[in-house]
Amino acid sequence: MIETFTYEALPIRVRFGRGTVAEVGAEVARLGARRALVLTTLQQAGEGERIGGLIGEACAGVFPGATMHTPVEVTEQALNALKAADADCVVALGGGSTTGLGKALALRTGVPQLVIPTTYAGSEMTPILGETQEGRKTTIRSLDVLPEAVIYDVDLTLTLPAGLSATSGINAIAHAVEALYARDRNPVISLMAEDGIRTLSSALPILIHEPANIEARTMALYGAWLCGCCLGAVGMALHHKLCHTLGGTFNLPHAETHTIVLPHAVAYNAPAAPEAMAAITRALGAPDAAQGLFDLVRALGVPRALSEIGMPADGIDTAADIAVENPYWNPRPVTRDGIRALIARAYAGERPVAAERAEEAV
Repeated sequence: MIETFTYEALPIRVRFGRGTVAEVGAEVARLGARRALVLTTLQQAGEGERIGGLIGEACAGVFPGATMHTPVEVTEQALNALKAADADCVVALGGGSTTGLGKALALRTGVPQLVIPTTYAGSEMTPILGETQEGRKTTIRSLDVLPEAVIYDVDLTLTLPAGLSATSGINAIAHAVEALYARDRNPVISLMAEDGIRTLSSALPILIHEPANIEARTMALYGAWLCGCCLGAVGMALHHKLCHTLGGTFNLPHAETHTIVLPHAVAYNAPAAPEAMAAITRALGAPDAAQGLFDLVRALGVPRALSEIGMPADGIDTAADIAVENPYWNPRPVTRDGIRALIARAYAGERPVAAERAEEAV
């Protein structure tokens, strides 16, 4: 039965296909900008210069300083570069790190954003910004940080390494998973979420062995767009809260953290979200949502333990404490003991443990 719901579409323009990056100059002009500053990580600075060439005379330069978790000190450097270049627009090329930097600049200055994703992060489709200061990551949701336009070009993902393709893709799947049990979920987003999980989970195993497979790359990028739409439209819960806590506190790589934690967060919430679990199992073609996600991660050959990506053993208790400091909505009530056990299993890389039937499930 379809219950009462609210659905609000976000005001964002999307261009999807192959070779679409050639239209970057036209999209900048469409935003009414006269000088666009290209944002990249240090590793993608060369590609940023190429994009600047496509923009032409309207390019105000390249700032190649984006880094994960959007530290406020990096934002200040970029803000100075934006002002020095007299730029009135930013073009963010890359993954979540670069997109986050563009959002941080938009929040502070109001400049319009054009995002060109080269991973499957999905943050380009959201009005969400996470920033890190003094080891703590905080998140805001505001239309002030929503990009005005996004160019998806499948060709730009062809050189994405297999491992990063996998973790970035699981990160995207996490958005769809949490959308399925979100407090403000709705039938439209639930359809997109299930299809996003199905599409990505089918494409990622192919890309591990055939990273240049055009059909799989197209489906993966399409799935990432669907999952990004989910992230932008409804609220997230335990999984994203935990990953922000772990990433911001221990400076862990974003996509890998999401990849490792997701099966455990799903196992924790499973008793409280049976309809969501049914949708996930349908999308994965697996008998159990949490175990299916764990098996997918294992098949992709990427890290399955937080200990593998730099988290210290004594951080388990610290993370558990931080994760319950500020109450937040989750389908199953969040307890310190339960979260500590979840993090400990993720730290060790163990299989997720099926939660006992929760009397508090809703």
